[in-house]
Amino acid sequence: MFGIVRPCSHRLTEGLKGQWTAHLCGLCLALRADHGQFARVVTNYDGLVVSVLTEAQSEPDPALRRTAGPCPLRGMRTASVARGEGARLAAAVSLVLASAKVRDHVADRDGLLARRPVAAAARRVAASWDRAGARTGADIGFDTALLVDAVDRQGLLEATAGIGLLEVTEPTETATAAAFAHTAVLTGRPLNAAPLAEAGRLFGRLAHLLDAVEDRAADASAGAWNPLTATGTTMAEARRLCDDAVHGIELALAEVEFVDGRLARVLLTQELRQAVRRTFPTAGCAHTAPGQARAQYGDGAGPGQGGAGNPYGGGSGNPYGGGGNPYGGGNPYGGGGAGGSGGDGWPPAGEPSRPPRRGLLAGCAVFTGLLCTCRLCCADHYEGPWSRRRRKGACRGEAKREACECSCDCCGCDC
Repeated sequence: MFGIVRPCSHRLTEGLKGQWTAHLCGLCLALRADHGQFARVVTNYDGLVVSVLTEAQSEPDPALRRTAGPCPLRGMRTASVARGEGARLAAAVSLVLASAKVRDHVADRDGLLARRPVAAAARRVAASWDRAGARTGADIGFDTALLVDAVDRQGLLEATAGIGLLEVTEPTETATAAAFAHTAVLTGRPLNAAPLAEAGRLFGRLAHLLDAVEDRAADASAGAWNPLTATGTTMAEARRLCDDAVHGIELALAEVEFVDGRLARVLLTQELRQAVRRTFPTAGCAHTAPGQARAQYGDGAGPGQGGAGNPYGGGSGNPYGGGGNPYGGGNPYGGGGAGGSGGDGWPPAGEPSRPPRRGLLAGCAVFTGLLCTCRLCCADHYEGPWSRRRRKGACRGEAKREACECSCDCCGCDC
């Protein structure tokens, strides 16, 4: 699961939260229906925005919803989910987006993809997703060749010396503009095509820039190409471009004729501003990034550790330092202290001990079940297939902030 539009449940009313879930489940089920169980792994947040836009321009119709069967991610409950051409357009876009992401990782030789056999297999999977997206797109009159061409041109632009940042983001802008504009075609509202294309163009720019900001440090350490580094763009300039893009999207949406545009406007205004804040966190926030925490607190990297600027430096004034921690050590769930629990943080003190590890075959069977039901990425918590330790879903961890537990300005929650 990936994407920049990741709404916190605390910022959505109950009705909008239900609509969001309906589109997310609808995209997942559209992928399964057209392309098989494995295709569900390409479900992503940004792709389903086109499903939201399609329904926002459509007259109310019971045919746009259906009741889906029980799903582990919904606590084995049924639910009303989106269906129709909007969900299928989202599926086509998601397949091509996932293909582009895989190709990008192959080009950067990330992790196991540095090995030729693995890279070759990944390229075959990406090519199959391109073909699958093209089939679905053709059924609804959308030419995914525009998206594939944008991916191909991206690689050529990155190899060009002296190129400007907005030239680098142009292929992504063109692809997302086409996808957004096609929602107007599907709903028979041609006057919406131009403003939606503009909103899509700026959405593509924003997604590309935020991805570049998030990857900048990792790309630098790996020696990989990064658009900000390659074009000499400062973080201040990147932030300005992101803010301008969000403002431009708001202006473009004001010209779109929606039947019910509440969810679309929340996702493409409020949530995009939140995505920018999440990527450019402020130094005084509880969600401070590690590098900023070091700058704020000194080398101790955070409260409860040493450092010149740390009010809780590791001396006697630290209520959780050394012997002052009632849980032992410096970690309330770390090993070694009286009243503490095991060093892995699971289970907490007072709970039953963890069951024994699963064997190889049993763990593989559990892992397959977790993967096929998307619990590895989407569940709040799940039990590790082999270790049986409590794990957070990849999209539900603190870094993703799916469920905020603070009231700071960085997330805008009322919780």
